[in-house]
Amino acid sequence: MSKAYWISTYHSISNPDAVAAYGKLAGPALLAAGGKFLARGMPSVVKEGGVMQRTVVVEFETVEQAKSAYESPAYQEALKALGTGNAERDIRIIEGFVG
Repeated sequence: MSKAYWISTYHSISNPDAVAAYGKLAGPALLAAGGKFLARGMPSVVKEGGVMQRTVVVEFETVEQAKSAYESPAYQEALKALGTGNAERDIRIIEGFVG
């Protein structure tokens, strides 16, 4: 069975305080749901049209586990803390390679 990866990129942050409040709740929520943080922060280098933006990569055992983490009550509380309009971001859950 292949792993799954939750990748978040922050296109813009208009309210750093809301993002910090989100982070205090989101990190523990994703860990409790079985996630393992692999990378978090600004890229060291961007190439081929890449954009210098905050990126977070979290590993899960399965796609279903990653989806369940997003839908969990604890993560939904984190989203409430983030609110709307405080950050523009993109979250993707992708399946890793087997083998």
